[in-house]
Amino acid sequence: MIRYALACEHEHAFEGWFGSSDDFDSQAGGGLLECPICGSKAVRKQIMAPAVAGTKRRAADPEAAKRRMMMEAMTQVRRHVEETFDYVGDGFAKEARAIHEGKAEERGIYGEASAAEVKALVEDGVPVAPLPPAAPKKQEVN
Repeated sequence: MIRYALACEHEHAFEGWFGSSDDFDSQAGGGLLECPICGSKAVRKQIMAPAVAGTKRRAADPEAAKRRMMMEAMTQVRRHVEETFDYVGDGFAKEARAIHEGKAEERGIYGEASAAEVKALVEDGVPVAPLPPAAPKKQEVN
């Protein structure tokens, strides 16, 4: 996996993970990337230093344990949501709004929504949060 520092045309900075440089190019060229802040599809890579693995043995990274703990916590949150909440697919925004307005049964839901839909929900006071990403499968990691 390759992590790229990305930015949109409005200079909102974020990062993305890709299987290869070609994956980034094809997704960007196909208009599949979008800024999570404003929804702009004009996304580009930012300049960043490459992470090069060395051959020297390093001292234990004190932050590594914290990162592992955070990744495990995010995995547990995602697993809990997937096991106990109702999956509503791309109807998430409509269903979240209906629950908020009392037109649908109060319950935990998850699904997909565009950046514009999420922005409208937040502006209207509907409580939403992104689901932590799924951990990459072992066969997808070098």
